[in-house]
Amino acid sequence: MARRVLLDFEKPLVELEEQIEQIRQLARDSEVDVSQQLLQLETLATRRREEIFSSLSPAQKIQVARHPQRPSTLDYIQVITDEWIELHGDRRGNDDRALVGGVGRIGDQPVVLLGHQKGRDMKENVARNFGMASPGGYRKALRLMEHADRFRLPILSFIDTPGAYAGVKAEEEGQGEAIAVNLREMFRLRVPIIAVVIGEGGSGGALGIGVADRLLMFEHSVYTVASPEACASILWRDAAKAPAAAEALRITGADLLQLGLVDALLKEPSGGNHWAPIQAADTLRRALLSHLAELQTCSTADLLEARYAKYRRMGQVLEGVAPDPAHAP
Repeated sequence: MARRVLLDFEKPLVELEEQIEQIRQLARDSEVDVSQQLLQLETLATRRREEIFSSLSPAQKIQVARHPQRPSTLDYIQVITDEWIELHGDRRGNDDRALVGGVGRIGDQPVVLLGHQKGRDMKENVARNFGMASPGGYRKALRLMEHADRFRLPILSFIDTPGAYAGVKAEEEGQGEAIAVNLREMFRLRVPIIAVVIGEGGSGGALGIGVADRLLMFEHSVYTVASPEACASILWRDAAKAPAAAEALRITGADLLQLGLVDALLKEPSGGNHWAPIQAADTLRRALLSHLAELQTCSTADLLEARYAKYRRMGQVLEGVAPDPAHAP
């Protein structure tokens, strides 16, 4: 089993984790009954973990969202689906491994699933381009979504990217155009679309598969117009001020729910989804089926009208109204 990566603010748990492991080793090497001591220490560790994770700052939530052991799109798909077939290629010569998708079945419900895919280690991250999709990835996503529309299959989209790939080759191949086309075309799809921010949702890279009837977020995920590091570099020319940028950007699920940009928050297990991925997948499956059941009661006309109205409500500008300093971010 891979050693669990501990974040900086989890350091108080290190000593307890070491004690628990020592007692487990003692139990394996001898016939001494240590169940009571083990239970006490595990209870204490759980309580401390809950205390830490219930008061995370936005900058700390970013660390959780980027955790290398946080469940990925394919991790969730393998657990929540009863049947799954990955489909490849954008039919224009590319098969971007940073964005995956295919057809599957959750219970009796056939669906199309797609999402960003990060790697678990450096080698896989390089192969997956750290979850930063190229134009071919967004065109592959659109091909899958058009397939869903043709066969009346709901679309489930999993967002987990620092942003679309910004290299020269991506720009030459039309990165901005590929994302813009996806934004336009997702508004006309006649099937329910549910998007879930499972980790880090960054910039247009997230929006390229993020136009949805319902947008869900896991509790410790983040969704932002630009990474706090990039924002700090632009505003203050100092990436070290990223924590201040994270506060100002209001990137957490709680902030976005309050602003009306997110429809629901999904509770994470104590310590985040990387501590209990199966429990996280069960939470995700139940939420998807619940929201899907609600959306499937809508007619196609109502679905399209509600989707359009949802995004028209975002970012409204009120002219001539002075902001209340007491409610300033």
